[in-house]
Amino acid sequence: MRIGVIGGLDRNVAALQTLAETQGHEVGFHTGVMAGPASAGALRALVARSELVVIVTDINSHNAVRAARREARLRHRPLKIVRKLGATQFAALLRGVHDALRTAPANDTVVVAA
Repeated sequence: MRIGVIGGLDRNVAALQTLAETQGHEVGFHTGVMAGPASAGALRALVARSELVVIVTDINSHNAVRAARREARLRHRPLKIVRKLGATQFAALLRGVHDALRTAPANDTVVVAA
């Protein structure tokens, strides 16, 4: 599954990337900084190619949160909003994704409750 993470600490990227890869997922990141049209385009592109969007609100701009929520709704992407996202929380989220994918019927929408 492709997961897009918007916001959060840059220092967590490597750990989150490793966790995702060991579980067989791809993860992309956007810092949440919305300085200029290139940042907005990168955020839209990340949401477009993600199958699940995770928005971290603690370290993120208000504009990025609004834009990510809007794009996720427009593209019908499942959305998870969290205040913080460290390795422990991300591992729990991945377990929820894994369990949901394992038990979902074929061609069904997966909702993550982690």
